[in-house]
Amino acid sequence: MDSKSLFSKTSPLKLFFIASIPGAISMLASALYQTIDGVFVGRFLGGTAFAALNLAMPFVIINFALADLIGVGSAVPISIRLGKKQENEANNIFTCACLMIVGTGILIGGILFAAAPLLIQLMGADGEFASLAVQYLRVYAICSPVTTIVFAMDNFLRICGMIRGSMFLNILMSVLSAVLEFLFLAVFQWGIWAAAFATCSGMFICAFLALIPFFRGKAQLHFCKPRFNANMIRQIVSCGSPNFLNNIAGRITSILMNIILVRLGGETAVSVYGILMYADGFIQPLLYGMCDSLQPAVGYNWGAGKISRVRAIEKCCFTASGVVSLLAVFVILLFPEQITNLFMAGVDKEFMNMSVEALRLFGLTYVTRWFSFATQSYMLSIEKPLPASAISVSTALLFPILLIALLWPLGLTGIWLNFTGTAILAAVLSAIILVKLRRELSQPDLQ
Repeated sequence: MDSKSLFSKTSPLKLFFIASIPGAISMLASALYQTIDGVFVGRFLGGTAFAALNLAMPFVIINFALADLIGVGSAVPISIRLGKKQENEANNIFTCACLMIVGTGILIGGILFAAAPLLIQLMGADGEFASLAVQYLRVYAICSPVTTIVFAMDNFLRICGMIRGSMFLNILMSVLSAVLEFLFLAVFQWGIWAAAFATCSGMFICAFLALIPFFRGKAQLHFCKPRFNANMIRQIVSCGSPNFLNNIAGRITSILMNIILVRLGGETAVSVYGILMYADGFIQPLLYGMCDSLQPAVGYNWGAGKISRVRAIEKCCFTASGVVSLLAVFVILLFPEQITNLFMAGVDKEFMNMSVEALRLFGLTYVTRWFSFATQSYMLSIEKPLPASAISVSTALLFPILLIALLWPLGLTGIWLNFTGTAILAAVLSAIILVKLRRELSQPDLQ
């Protein structure tokens, strides 16, 4: 469907289903692959490799965070410019963003490759544990220039109304990565580096396919002669900062958590934390897929001055996020043993008891987490990066660190409770932000 008609004329409820369901499926496919990645590494390479993967993963995500900063940061002003009928400016932002992502991938990839041994050592790992983590991280670093653009292209395809195309590419990426990883680990019996290489290969193929409609001129956005300027870069950074800060702050928190866990419970505690992160990595992409897939429509209508339509779309987003989150709570609370066995087969009683306790405390997170997640997406969609950044940094870093200190006497139980406490505080902050902005958000249409 033509993106202008889709965003401006389709009823909000129908638009929600057209955009959010493929978006949720796309993110679900990605989440399923990330889950399979952990399952394959844990089952084919063992517990040490699984712990090493989780130790390196925060740095892998930091590598993609800068590309996400540019991709998401450019998607918001592009959507708003299209809503204002400023197509040339939208095309320039799109072209400059793609060039910036590739350049950033080269720079950060080189830094991570060189610094990998030191970074892993500083986290307290040594021996085989550290060696495996370095191998995994370095593969992502080498492939960074050609893989980081894939997530931005997902945003650009949705802006152009190619929602199902974006969904199919995400599914293809997950399938390719899973098939290659099974082949590399189970058949060829290669090491942990092959798990990272499988993912990077799937990303590279799908990034190439995603670029084809733009090179052929079949998409609403077109490549043009880039015209960089300070205002455009500042706007991209400003709009992308909430997601970027959330990724970076979240990874800093994960690194801190891993350092504490290595000292409190060794590889076992790190592995249990990894299970929680994989569970979160399954639920959060569903929420992200629903909310993020609506951002182009929200931004377009905000730019066009159709404020009542923005509110109607966001109402659907908040409702669906709450339903998905509450379902997640029940699944985690009812099936902690099954979730544990999915990643680590044949674990001893001590490991199982620790994992079950952690999952049950962690599951309560989603009673309130959905509210701050939807609010942050809302703020970002209407070009309000400051409140979105406040939610993201508080949720990913400030609240968790505060609760680490407050819950320290509880030991590992305090770490597992950290997630739920953070979600409650984030929901309160989000409610305060919405109340303060209620006049602007409830204003009548501008035309």
